[in-house]
Amino acid sequence: MYGVCGCCGALRPRYKRLVDNIFPEDPEDGLVKTNMEKLTFYALSAPEKLDRIGAYLSERLIRDVGRHRYGYVCIAMEALDQLLMACHCQSINLFVESFLKMVAKLLESEKPNLQILGTNSFVKFANIEEDTPSYHRSYDFFVSRFSEMCHSSHEDLEIKTKIRMSGIKGLQGVVRKTVNDELQANIWDPQHMDKIVPSLLFNLQHVEEAESRSPSPLQAPEKEKENPAELAERCLRELLGRAAFGNIKNAIKPVLIHLDNHSLWEPKVFAIRCFKIIMYSIQPQHSHLVIQQLLSHLDANSRSAATVRAGIVEVLSEAAVIAATGSVGPTVLEMFNTLLRQLRLSIDYVLTGSYDGAISLGTKIIKEHEERMFQEAVIKTIGSFASTLPTYQRSEVILFIMSKVPLPSLHHPMETGRTGENRNRLTQIMLLKSLLQVSTGFQSNNMMSALPSNFLDRLLSTALMEDAEIRLFVLEILISFIDRHGNRHKFSTISTLSDISVLKLKVDKCSRQDTIFMKKHSQQLYRHIYLSCKEETNIHKHYEALYGLLALISIELANEEVVVDLIRLVLAVQDVAQVNEENLPIYNRCALYALGAAYLNLISQLTTVPAFCQHIHEVIETRKKEAPYMLPEDVFVERPRLTHNLDGVVIELLFRQSKISEVLGGSGYNADRLCVPYIPQLTDEDRLSKRKSIGETISLQVEVESRNSPEKEERVPAEEITYETLKKAIVDSVAVEEQERERRRQVVEKFQKAPFEEIAAHCGARASLLQSKLNQIFEITIRPPPSPSGTITAAYGQPQNHSIPVYEMKFPDLCVY
Repeated sequence: MYGVCGCCGALRPRYKRLVDNIFPEDPEDGLVKTNMEKLTFYALSAPEKLDRIGAYLSERLIRDVGRHRYGYVCIAMEALDQLLMACHCQSINLFVESFLKMVAKLLESEKPNLQILGTNSFVKFANIEEDTPSYHRSYDFFVSRFSEMCHSSHEDLEIKTKIRMSGIKGLQGVVRKTVNDELQANIWDPQHMDKIVPSLLFNLQHVEEAESRSPSPLQAPEKEKENPAELAERCLRELLGRAAFGNIKNAIKPVLIHLDNHSLWEPKVFAIRCFKIIMYSIQPQHSHLVIQQLLSHLDANSRSAATVRAGIVEVLSEAAVIAATGSVGPTVLEMFNTLLRQLRLSIDYVLTGSYDGAISLGTKIIKEHEERMFQEAVIKTIGSFASTLPTYQRSEVILFIMSKVPLPSLHHPMETGRTGENRNRLTQIMLLKSLLQVSTGFQSNNMMSALPSNFLDRLLSTALMEDAEIRLFVLEILISFIDRHGNRHKFSTISTLSDISVLKLKVDKCSRQDTIFMKKHSQQLYRHIYLSCKEETNIHKHYEALYGLLALISIELANEEVVVDLIRLVLAVQDVAQVNEENLPIYNRCALYALGAAYLNLISQLTTVPAFCQHIHEVIETRKKEAPYMLPEDVFVERPRLTHNLDGVVIELLFRQSKISEVLGGSGYNADRLCVPYIPQLTDEDRLSKRKSIGETISLQVEVESRNSPEKEERVPAEEITYETLKKAIVDSVAVEEQERERRRQVVEKFQKAPFEEIAAHCGARASLLQSKLNQIFEITIRPPPSPSGTITAAYGQPQNHSIPVYEMKFPDLCVY
């Protein structure tokens, strides 16, 4: 029967006759439009026939492809497209299956034109919103095929470009068709993302390489019309813009793998461009997920080459700055913790010389200069990201970094590496550099919150170390915190200006919070400034930083009491240069004189007391004539003009404390306080952190203890240890601790509540008791010095006992503490 129907056209089903009638005798004539309208009307009138129409069209198309009748193939696809656009009935699902089967047949062809034709039809289909869902449709083949087309390597450049653009359009169509339909195949699965994302990145990367060959300007407009990079970027942005919270990871991971496989971290230009596209395309609340992915990738590549890690860090820097404008969330401290950990690892690599901690066969030997570049990249990233954070988060980051800085401790001996550099020293330098980056531009109206006690104590404890570089970083960090009006750069040069109005300083009245801060921490700051001035390893930069710190304290945090204390401090620094108990070099002494002249010149004009300004001006003019080597204009230059002898400096060249206290006292300043010379109160912390290594400190203590112990000591027989002995010892120790705790509580309570007269009387009684005990000891220890005759003959020939009191004897300096 079917054979008879096939022979007799009139007996064939109507839908077949309608389909056959749309094909002309000559394919060049194109689709017969009138017959196509009849077919469309029939499909709309009898939607149950739509699946048969699609199956028959598919059969004809497959036959025409096999016979290489490509004109009829184009007509069939045009008819399918029109039917798809016109029909939205419930039976379209079966028709779509036939349609996708025909598109797949075209994509499998080796003919570029057929591939492009199939892609265009698929794109039209992707833009159609279907009325009914599909539960069983699969796009795996199309993802694979379109991704393959994106990597086309056809010999003809024009055809290759068209195929690649068709592949990108096809992927864009798959994304549009499936991304928002939960019933469709999940396009966010790794098996799909691992094909789609690298294909898009490949075209971005390939076109960048082509652009680097600098095509002629005349050819550029024509190529802009067929540029796969722009299309790939639009598709990537659309894909990422549709990504939900749980899909970000699957979309970002292929990007990282692609950059790894093609070694694109080292030039880092393409990597930065990719992540800029990502960060600006995703929703702002998803930014921290990208940051987390980058941090995890950085940890995973912790043993990779320094150039690779530096590229990841640069990308992280760009991404973090963009993310900070949105929502970074809980990744702030996580990011800084990861970066600081990478800094410490890099320091270990430099010291050990390899990534595995030991050099062996097959071990990658590091390049120190590359590690230095990586460290600088990490520090730059820390600073750039911190600059975008709000004040409260920035304060947390500052405290977090400071808590990581290793400080001298008897319980943590220093370690040394193969280059002889100290691991802790390198860590201190890197972390302080990071802290300086974070503190630059930090603005806080309350210094108590900007410099809390726990942070300031740890920071200043590093200010007295031997390392000059560390001391300089500490001074610059303090300057960054104190400078809140942008006056820092105005004190970059130390000079004695006759009129400081040219500096255009921004001076604001000291707030109540700043006054409380200075009452609490001023002496601590003064002590560290004073001790820093006495360091013989100071260079020009140190004195510039000290001058800037003094000047900024005077502008930002000064009231009358602070001004008086700063003047006393600078006069004490002048005494250091004059007395020279520290045996400082000539340059350091001249620098201290010049530093004092520059600061007193500044503070005298800030206080606007005419007599004070006149005295400072007179001393400066005298120095210009007789001792220019005591002024900053001759000292702080590239080739300092110094003297060979600073002994016997006449009083006219010095700023006199008595004169300053007299002139300022007449203007309402505390003259009694000005008359008292400044003497810093040294603490155990200063002595511990100031000198020597920790190992030398311990050995010195052990040596002193061994000298103080008797050489021959009678051994006490050991007491037998029993259960009762141990029990008694524990009970006694607990009782002693309770008594000591109670005694301390009483002492603290007494000093808090007792009147000042009672406390003064108590301290005076203790001082007198101590003096009486010392007198007794001195009287007992007086003994006549040994002599052959046992006596010393006096000047008049009469024997006379003679002895020298112990407290008048001259002891070596090492015995004095």
